[in-house]
Amino acid sequence: MVDRGVGQSHGKIILMGEHSVVYGYSAIALPLLGIEAVCRIQPASQMVTFDFEDSLSTAVFAALDSLDQLEAKISYEIDSKIPQKRGMGSSAAVSIAAIRAVYAYFEESLSLEKLEMLVHQAEKIAHSNPSGLDAKTCLSDVPIKFSRDTGFARLAVALEAYLVIADSGIQGHTREAVDKVAQFEKTNRPHLAILGNLAEQTELAIKAHNSREVGRLMSLAHKELRAIGVSLPFVDELVEQAIVAGALGAKMSGGGLGGCVIALAATLEDAFMIREKLFEKGAQQVWIEKV
Repeated sequence: MVDRGVGQSHGKIILMGEHSVVYGYSAIALPLLGIEAVCRIQPASQMVTFDFEDSLSTAVFAALDSLDQLEAKISYEIDSKIPQKRGMGSSAAVSIAAIRAVYAYFEESLSLEKLEMLVHQAEKIAHSNPSGLDAKTCLSDVPIKFSRDTGFARLAVALEAYLVIADSGIQGHTREAVDKVAQFEKTNRPHLAILGNLAEQTELAIKAHNSREVGRLMSLAHKELRAIGVSLPFVDELVEQAIVAGALGAKMSGGGLGGCVIALAATLEDAFMIREKLFEKGAQQVWIEKV
């Protein structure tokens, strides 16, 4: 046992395939290596009280339980730069950081397989039926492709471009959005099929290092996401302004009805210009990640 255990993780964002992934198509998620969550564990005078509706608390419980240390007298704190309910993997990242911190505190080795199992266990308690995509991407340094039929695959190719991620300031409402799409499934099926096809085309464009094509496909995907009713007027405005500012393409990301907008920039200078425009139009936070 050490005086303090520290664990770290990073966020993620969906590049392509939100909503269509629910219907069997593929989705592609990107790790956000510069947007981190750090958890610290230290000694305390009393045992931990757990809140199983809280991702951090649930992850600490899962880690302590796996080590048979539920009666340990510790305290924990989290420093996360990943906003909640924005489709950026906040819950999974916090869980990963917490589990790593607990294991570091007790000086126990932690395999990737064990970490993934504990994160899934914690996420299942807090979120009922997680796909695992958030956890996989928050544990990865390369893009992750996922479908319910074929599982996960790493896409170890860099675009040599820049992704601008803008927080609309509106919490996403994933469950409401998923239910809305399902309510009109027959009408939405053609749009979902197009979204699925766009995700496959995006994978090919990534492998070809074709950032302009990825941007074009992103913009096409946003039109389909608007068509199934999961965007919002303010989100649409941010997407439009990103294009005006020089983005190769832009779209909403995640469950929708709020959340984030992502835009692809060819150069860092372009990314800064897009960031400035999005702040000007009301985005709450804007990050830039090399992809």
